[in-house]
Amino acid sequence: MDLPVMPPVKPMLAKSAPSVPRTPGLLFEPKWDGFRCIVFRDGDELELGSRNDRPLTRYFPELVELLRDALPQRCVVDGEIVMVTGTGLDFDTLQQRLHPAASRVNKLAKETPASFVAFDLLALGDEDLTVEPFVERRRRLESSIDAKFGRVHLTPVTDDPDVAEDWFDRFEGAGFDGVMAKAGDQPYQQDKRVMVKIKHERTADCVVAGFRWHKDGEGVGSLLLGLFDDQRRLNHVGVASSFTAARRRELVTELAPLREHALDNHPWREWAEAHADSDGKMPGGLSRWSGGKDLSWQALRTELVAEVRYEHVQSGRFRHGGRLVRFRPDRQPESCTYAQLDEVAPAELATIFDEQEKS
Repeated sequence: MDLPVMPPVKPMLAKSAPSVPRTPGLLFEPKWDGFRCIVFRDGDELELGSRNDRPLTRYFPELVELLRDALPQRCVVDGEIVMVTGTGLDFDTLQQRLHPAASRVNKLAKETPASFVAFDLLALGDEDLTVEPFVERRRRLESSIDAKFGRVHLTPVTDDPDVAEDWFDRFEGAGFDGVMAKAGDQPYQQDKRVMVKIKHERTADCVVAGFRWHKDGEGVGSLLLGLFDDQRRLNHVGVASSFTAARRRELVTELAPLREHALDNHPWREWAEAHADSDGKMPGGLSRWSGGKDLSWQALRTELVAEVRYEHVQSGRFRHGGRLVRFRPDRQPESCTYAQLDEVAPAELATIFDEQEKS
């Protein structure tokens, strides 16, 4: 492979904003919920690279042939691998593709084929386009992608912040993470947070049922959170993490009283003892999705409530890790149920492409 932009490429990144910005010169796109992927194509050679330099090619064989048909002979394209279903994007099904067995990957490639959404063009032929402004890269991308193959899409774009806000509100039910904003005159800057992301954020009161140690072994790395379902079963809904070093140490002291006799009547006792994760509703031990990290945990008596900021819920769990807002001594654990979570109506995924074609 001999391209003007060679792997590995570290994708351009984004910083968060609380609302859709209205600065002149910005272009807006939906924020896709999938695997970020840089596609390198040089004739028959084609590689799928991830944002952390791990190759994705072996996990999505159906995309390799599809992209050979849809992309120019020599190019580098930034985009997202997504799993499209009748009700929207499905990250859980997409994640199942990262399986060590080739036979399993090939089976899933036929049963649940992935799609690719292109949103930037880094190289075309012998040209390095990373130095060009985004508006030019987008123009070249639009004339380069052949989207007639069904599962290769060109992401919609608008310069109207009102349209971006409409996307933000309407298409959450289809699994979109939010909206991206990019400066039209900006070059492609690898590994730099020069884009803006506006994501859905909400808060929920959750039971703190345990914690995992930080990798330094001296502080709390994450809090394990639970919500009660209609059968009064406490389900594991995710974690709260991203603490400072000082806060990690403080939490060890704050949580110490709840560690005493924690397993005596703990609703997750059998999972704590077995370090198993049978249905995704309980915390577990080793996970093939975690890169071999130890996910064993320390139980706490389920007496503490935490207010947690989260983005959205998928399959009964927080899609991304939450952030601790505060502890709520005024709340009873029994009041922490799924009923407090926002219910987002499903949206038809095809609508966003239909609107782009009409514009």
